Amino acid sequence: MRAMLLVLASSIGSLGWGGILPYQYAYAAETRDWGALVAAGAASLFSVGALVAAPLAGRLSDRFPAVRVAVVAQMIGAAAAASLIIADEPGAFLAGMLVFGMGLSAAAPAKQVLALQWSSSDDRRKVFAYKFTGEALGMAAGAFIAGLLVDLDRHDGLDVGFLMAAAGFAVSSAIIAIAGRGAPVPVDFASDPTGSITAVEARSRGILRIIFATPALRWTAIVTITLALGFYAQFESGLPAYGITVLGVDPTVIGTAAAVNCLVIVAIQVVMFRLTAKRSAPVLLMGVGAIWVLAWLGLSAAQLAPGLAAAIFVTTYGIFAVGETIYSPVLNPLTASLAPKGMVGQTLGTMAALQTAFTAAGPLVAGVLLGAGLVDGFLWMHLGVSVLAVFAAWRVHRALIVSRRESEPPLTRPIPVAGGA
Repeated sequence: MRAMLLVLASSIGSLGWGGILPYQYAYAAETRDWGALVAAGAASLFSVGALVAAPLAGRLSDRFPAVRVAVVAQMIGAAAAASLIIADEPGAFLAGMLVFGMGLSAAAPAKQVLALQWSSSDDRRKVFAYKFTGEALGMAAGAFIAGLLVDLDRHDGLDVGFLMAAAGFAVSSAIIAIAGRGAPVPVDFASDPTGSITAVEARSRGILRIIFATPALRWTAIVTITLALGFYAQFESGLPAYGITVLGVDPTVIGTAAAVNCLVIVAIQVVMFRLTAKRSAPVLLMGVGAIWVLAWLGLSAAQLAPGLAAAIFVTTYGIFAVGETIYSPVLNPLTASLAPKGMVGQTLGTMAALQTAFTAAGPLVAGVLLGAGLVDGFLWMHLGVSVLAVFAAWRVHRALIVSRRESEPPLTRPIPVAGGA
């Protein structure tokens, strides 16, 4: 019951993402006439806030009840979203976007810890799958509702999006607070059957040093980064830019592709979970990397068939969605199972920060390559990153096998007796 309430809360909390982020650039640059620099700066500060807040919130989730961390983080995000309504100066708007990003991202590792606490090892992947689907639906609903109500010709035209975000965070916080009443708090999650390593009890060492000193965690971090670079970093800017400037598709095709991506996730998430429930997490992540490779090959081939470019572009977003339905229920539980004892929140938060940092760099890389006409470089880079994701997931698989072998007691053998007796 608590897990399902968390799924509901996560879905409602995602309304603000869909209600603000798709429209904030045009709102800042054109509606408020603050210029492209302020608009781009707002997006960058949002990412900076996410990068700073996620590891901190993860650390707090290890030391304090994760319910409290999630509620406080979301209420800070709600206050920041509400402040954007009265932000009449660029500085106030930039500050509001920074804190909004911090609140949104700080709640993420806390809610991941709650998903672990409020689920058993048998249904953990299912909870993460439903949580991911709920968040995708919340984002889509927020974008759809805001698209009907937002009027970027008026200075108060995005207020409905700001209010939606603030209300969504507030309601989400209330649901989490109610669900958390009387909930037991386990000490750690090191016994997850996805394949845990021996807990590393070295709190004096920084979590990044622990991650990169532990083979399974190190390669999991590389999987996280490469899978983010291979799709999520280009979802909102690089892929639309490629579609419009290189393939020549109509801008409406971009919206259709994004809608198809969301619909495929919702349609097949439960089926995909059932098909993959008993599979090894690293092997599944190898499959996700392979799906990313297939998608980028399809995007590359679209240049050779201009008449089919739009259809291929939309189909590719659906292919990416198939990978997402595997990726989302697997990666965070795997990361938590590999985390050092008592440092689950810190590990999840740090992985989220790494993913955010490289995702934020994606649009810049795409802009440089596509702006310079290096289309082949753009495509080959992402093919290479996707292949690296497959290799890194294989290395996680190998590291877990080695860890299991080392943890097994040595076989006892009979000792030969002198003289052959």
